[in-house]
Amino acid sequence: MALYRFTAVTATGTKAAGEVEADSKTAVAEQLTGRGLIVIDIAAKHASREIELKFLQRVSADELAQFSRQLSTMITSGMSILRSLYVLEEQAQGKMLKETLGDVRRDVEAGQPLSVALSRHPKVFNPLFVAMTEAGEAGGVLESSLRRVADQLQKDAALRRQIKSAMVYPVMVVSFAFLVMFALLRFLVPVFQNVFKQFGGELPFMTRICVSMSHFVQKDWWVILLLVIGIPLSYIRIKRTQRGREVRDKVMLKLPMKLGGVVQQIAIARWSRTLASLVGAGVPLLYALDITGRTAGNTVIEQAMEKVIESVKQGGTLTKPLEDIPVFPPMVVRMVGVGEETGALDAMLDRVAEFYEEQVEASIKALTSILEPIMIIMIGAIVGFIVIAMYMPLFELYNHVE
Repeated sequence: MALYRFTAVTATGTKAAGEVEADSKTAVAEQLTGRGLIVIDIAAKHASREIELKFLQRVSADELAQFSRQLSTMITSGMSILRSLYVLEEQAQGKMLKETLGDVRRDVEAGQPLSVALSRHPKVFNPLFVAMTEAGEAGGVLESSLRRVADQLQKDAALRRQIKSAMVYPVMVVSFAFLVMFALLRFLVPVFQNVFKQFGGELPFMTRICVSMSHFVQKDWWVILLLVIGIPLSYIRIKRTQRGREVRDKVMLKLPMKLGGVVQQIAIARWSRTLASLVGAGVPLLYALDITGRTAGNTVIEQAMEKVIESVKQGGTLTKPLEDIPVFPPMVVRMVGVGEETGALDAMLDRVAEFYEEQVEASIKALTSILEPIMIIMIGAIVGFIVIAMYMPLFELYNHVE
């Protein structure tokens, strides 16, 4: 089958355009006529010859949230899912989202449920999105489920932006510190070293360290470049493995200077918000727990959900296995227990999420205020060490002259 572009008008005179997958132009014309459209033009869509880096393309959480909210609004207003998808496909700005919506629309047009069509694009629509859509279809409340998805995506994106913005300053300062140190060792120290050769004698210990570091930077700079490139690539490759993710997540939870506490708060906030959204949308509890574990972004939480699922399967509660998992504080366990007892689990989990999202914001602000002076002291220490090391031979020479 090939892809065809068409231009047509409706019975009311409104212009319509889009793409249809069919065996021939005749088949396209029959499809459009069956929809009550008057065909103006049909043309085969040729593959683009532009070089596309598919692995760099992605659909942002904000794009997905906007799509979900708009689809919910259109369905609420009485538009059919298929017609809504046509409209959203035409107005989509991102190329990847536009192409994905085209595939989804064609699957729905072929008779597939929306959730099944979405599940065929796991790189765009994660298990949470698909599960809530499926629950909405089954319960006849698709529009409210889509609104919940949009809220979840926007809050998750806001949390990610908050974390990234907090990390910008420390990363910039550390990078600047290393650049300053590299520049001093590469250009300043060699100048002093030529002067020291005229003095003769043995250099002070600090000066010898700086000179050795300068020689390394000048002669073996490729090692530094290799480390700068190799360490991030190695980290990316390791974290793609199951064992690598487990080690990383466990180490992250034990980081000093309250960094581990912030990681724990972020994990609990995402876990509780996701589980609240799924339970509130009517997703079966076992399925909701499985999806929550897979989308938590933390293997410790994922392994914890496996224990919780086993407990629920055997007729137990959520609370009991959570008590034995250190990553869940007692307050969270108690609130989950109250939610189970009162039948308001989603509401209690929403409160847990709100509390920990506020805690993350406060903790990040506190960490930033602590890191700022530490970064300044670090830069001062690096520059001061090199400057003192370079001037120590001059001070010693001055003392000898006196």
